[in-house]
Amino acid sequence: MATHKSAEKRDRQDAKRLERNRAVKASVKTAIKAARETIGANNSETAAAALAKVIPVIARAAAKGTIHKNNAARKISRLTKLTNATKA
Repeated sequence: MATHKSAEKRDRQDAKRLERNRAVKASVKTAIKAARETIGANNSETAAAALAKVIPVIARAAAKGTIHKNNAARKISRLTKLTNATKA
């Protein structure tokens, strides 16, 4: 248990950040899951639309520092690759 005033503040800040990061990560996972389901339907128009919706969600999470920028780039790249495979 924190005994110093600064340590107590750090605990409060950590709790806030934990909640915020969990919410952002959950929204990213939900968006990716929805996009994968849409991409799996093998319809290139809806797959492209789903990709266009999920990319900003992932990019925002990286911009906030919730996920690493390379992690975001990898997720976007893999989804783009799946989307392009439906076009072929």
